[in-house]
Amino acid sequence: MFIRSLAFVALLVAAGPLSAQETPVEPSPSAKTAAPLPLSQIDPNKNVVLRYEIRAGAQVRPAYFGSDEYVYGPDFAIKFDYAKLRGFGEYGSLDGSARPSAIGLRGSLRFIGERDSSEFDELDGLDDIDPTLELGLGVIYRERNFEAFGDVRYGVIGTQDFAGELGMDAIAYPSDRWELRLGPRVTYGDSGFADTYFGVSGNEAAASGLPAYDADGGLLGAGFEASARYRLNDLWGVEASVRADRLLNDAADSPITDMGSEDQVRFRIGVTRELILQF
Repeated sequence: MFIRSLAFVALLVAAGPLSAQETPVEPSPSAKTAAPLPLSQIDPNKNVVLRYEIRAGAQVRPAYFGSDEYVYGPDFAIKFDYAKLRGFGEYGSLDGSARPSAIGLRGSLRFIGERDSSEFDELDGLDDIDPTLELGLGVIYRERNFEAFGDVRYGVIGTQDFAGELGMDAIAYPSDRWELRLGPRVTYGDSGFADTYFGVSGNEAAASGLPAYDADGGLLGAGFEASARYRLNDLWGVEASVRADRLLNDAADSPITDMGSEDQVRFRIGVTRELILQF
């Protein structure tokens, strides 16, 4: 029974929601015999059934951590909400008539674009920061009108530091087509992450005129996110969200933030599409 449970947990982790909060990265399908299918083509006799929702659109975000300038860019995410492994049970609701109520694991992904000091006058003299890909795991608890999660990620490409997020949402369904969410968010990072994006080294201080600053890790920001989703039909939908964060502690006290803003706002809007992977 223990081995069977591990197999099902591994299935959930592999299919967990992946969100590129800066610039999207899309995984490539590996199974030639398992093509994504619409909801209407589900075969209940298949051994494995996974339901995904793909979101693609655009976002407006701060140009870099602590900036008061905003840039436009793409937005992409994959969210998983159902899994069935024959002989092991199922997680979530296949037909959408009920919302999942369970605790589980999920994947977590974030791509942070480079910080090019030559593009911003206020950063003149500071070192450039390479693009970073963070990968990790999260724990999520879901009920129909509530969701809570905690994610931790590590930079596998670029900066090799730990960062993560805690959050929860109150969820309302005004109708069968609408889903509304509102909840708090808390972000954190280790000393390496904080010093990379908010610190000023001695050499940077001499070149830029900014005071040297050694940023410590811990709680780096807190805020709220509100989102709305409208389902056009069984397959397609539209989703939008706005998120407002206030940088805290060493992130807020950084000379880099002093030149920009402690308030960090993001807005995204995109089209969603539900798909089924079965084999």
